Amino acid sequence: MTLNHAIFTRWPAKYPDRLQLFSLPTPNGVKIGIMLEETGLAYEPHRIDILANENQDPAFLELNPNGKIPAIYDPDGPSGRPLALFESGAILIYLAEKTGQLLSTDPGKRYETIQWLMWQMGGVGPMFGQVGFFNKFAGKAYEDKRPLNRYVAESARLLGVLDERLAGRNWVMDDGFSIADISLLGWVRNLIGFYEARDLVDFDRFTSVQRWFDRGLSRPAVLRGLQVTAA
Repeated sequence: MTLNHAIFTRWPAKYPDRLQLFSLPTPNGVKIGIMLEETGLAYEPHRIDILANENQDPAFLELNPNGKIPAIYDPDGPSGRPLALFESGAILIYLAEKTGQLLSTDPGKRYETIQWLMWQMGGVGPMFGQVGFFNKFAGKAYEDKRPLNRYVAESARLLGVLDERLAGRNWVMDDGFSIADISLLGWVRNLIGFYEARDLVDFDRFTSVQRWFDRGLSRPAVLRGLQVTAA
């Protein structure tokens, strides 16, 4: 099989019959690694070094004009036609429907799961990311701490929403581990780890989130997924 896309002039496929993943283990990037490991779908990973600006390579921009990871190319897409897809939430839904896993077919439960995925995409990701910027990266040097305080307060509020949701539940959805959990695990991990904000948001008070987080990291496929494209 020959893959007819510009991305493969820069990142050749050794296994062109497999789904191709272009990513890096960021909080958004690990979502797709975890999803692929959980579902068992055959794939080939390609590391996109954003620090080296590889995400702005013309070949990558042919795949994702927004210039962000993750992105995929599925040679066996809908109706057997190739599909290029970006945005981690869209990819999670696509892979769930492709494999019939981690997203309920019951209409009510399906939309409720997607609701929590959208909540992560629209709230948790942007807010936690800003905490990282103002607490660890360039924003740390700003004398005015009001931006940091604002994002810390909102991140703590979001953790409270998640904590309430998880009270008495093992996973975000009652019927088991789903794409909603996958979407959140990497972001919580980064917030309390890489972003060094555990104490800032007083994470230890969110006991239901802590139990859910530990439960998620005990899954072998999650641990493997966190390392996809790590090196």
